[in-house]
Amino acid sequence: MYTMMQVCRELNMTYQTLKYYCNEGLIPNVKRDSNNRRIFDEKDVKWIKDLTCLKKCDMSILEMKEYLELCLQGESTIMLRNEMLAKKRESLLGSIKALEDSVDYIDWKQNFYDEVLSGKRPYVSNLIRTAE
Repeated sequence: MYTMMQVCRELNMTYQTLKYYCNEGLIPNVKRDSNNRRIFDEKDVKWIKDLTCLKKCDMSILEMKEYLELCLQGESTIMLRNEMLAKKRESLLGSIKALEDSVDYIDWKQNFYDEVLSGKRPYVSNLIRTAE
């Protein structure tokens, strides 16, 4: 069994986040020790690790709760869970594409600046008006 602090250290998670997940009902069947402090078994820790991954996948708390509810219903909801994850995956791929486009822009702009600084190209700005 693990205390909250042990789980936090193990998963590199803040105490406040773990407490919030517990209070939001994202960790079902939380057990308590003789002093009424939350304790977690291996399965709980694995689920909390899953929650951490879902959060990194940009799942909202509401989406995480929906996913948990489907998980708790068992095998009959695998198709729904798979669809939910597929939609999240598509969204993440869109985010990756947007980031790649941003990196491409920065690469292009830095190349432009390098060419201006080396004298290979004249400086032209869309912001500075010149008499033509």
